[in-house]
Amino acid sequence: MFVLLLVLIMVLFGFGFLNPIWWVAAAVLVFGATRYGRRGRGGSDFGEYQDYRDRRERQDRWDRRYNRQHRARWNREDRRDRERRG
Repeated sequence: MFVLLLVLIMVLFGFGFLNPIWWVAAAVLVFGATRYGRRGRGGSDFGEYQDYRDRRERQDRWDRRYNRQHRARWNREDRRDRERRG
């Protein structure tokens, strides 16, 4: 796939000597291959990894704060409050 894309870019660059619009098309293909090609191979941008890490940290904090043990304690406290009220 990479070789085919490289050949296509070279052909478009060659056509650019006939009409400069082909150079623009070749540049767009080069940009697309470098920008979006990394994600196709399984790599990720650093910003995407930071977003993922932040999301995981928020989820871990949520899980630690609202785990089963805390819910049981809150239920006991709620039950005691209801018993005191009436």
